[in-house]
Amino acid sequence: MDRQLKAHLSLFVANLIYGANYTIAKEVMPDYIMPFGFILLRVIGATLLFWILHLFYKKETILNKDYGKLAICGLFGVAINQLLFFKGLDMSTPINAAIIMTANPVMVLIFAAIIIREAITFKKSMGILLGLSGAALVILQNAAFSISSETQLGDLLVFINATSYALYLVLVKPLMTKYHPITIIKWVFLFGLIFVFPFGYSELYQVNWTSMPTIIIACVLFVVIGTTFFAYLFNIVALKELSPSIVSYYIYLQPILATVFALVLGKDEIDLVKIIGSVLIFSGVFLVSTPSQKS
Repeated sequence: MDRQLKAHLSLFVANLIYGANYTIAKEVMPDYIMPFGFILLRVIGATLLFWILHLFYKKETILNKDYGKLAICGLFGVAINQLLFFKGLDMSTPINAAIIMTANPVMVLIFAAIIIREAITFKKSMGILLGLSGAALVILQNAAFSISSETQLGDLLVFINATSYALYLVLVKPLMTKYHPITIIKWVFLFGLIFVFPFGYSELYQVNWTSMPTIIIACVLFVVIGTTFFAYLFNIVALKELSPSIVSYYIYLQPILATVFALVLGKDEIDLVKIIGSVLIFSGVFLVSTPSQKS
């Protein structure tokens, strides 16, 4: 299979997982695990899995100057990203969080142009505009985006999270020319764990595991293994072959994939708005992914 096709499939699966995460993570917080404790749990679990996975790959020597870069990636890509998203989601609503997260590809486009000189082409800009429009159309179909005093702080935290992850995608890309993706992600998560630990320790310590229902334990495992380990793994593998702009663009698929879940469960119906939104998003995927002489 073509390497770029594999990369696109990896992104699709990662965002399929993310599409389900909004609802599943909300089932756990804050009744069973507080947000920061949940983050520490998922980072501990994913870090262990990444280091175990790396045992099956060729060992690489990290240059001393690159440890600082990996630490910065751990700060923006794991610590700030996850801490603020879960805290923001807990203080906001899934609809608000989903809409605000559509700013991520726009921020990636800006950071990539400034930091790694990735060209902002007309085709790429139009693709992101189409994706943003399609995602917003689907998300807002049955519920309204509303900023109020009750959700304002949570909305701000989600926006900072979106900006932080955008910066991570751009900063980690140059490291791909030096090291294997598994080598990078294991160090990124180890540094992320160091940053997250002081914030999540007390909340994780308070968790009453014996009173946790089986379905909630299943939700926790999904977030740790699926949303954290596999989704980050698929994204970093895709980033080896694709630009940060293309990787970030796939966030626009999440509302469509969430709708697919609802359709399968019989909790939603296909309609014209969803069809139009899907067409806009996939048209954007085509534009962003098509090679350009300027990119």
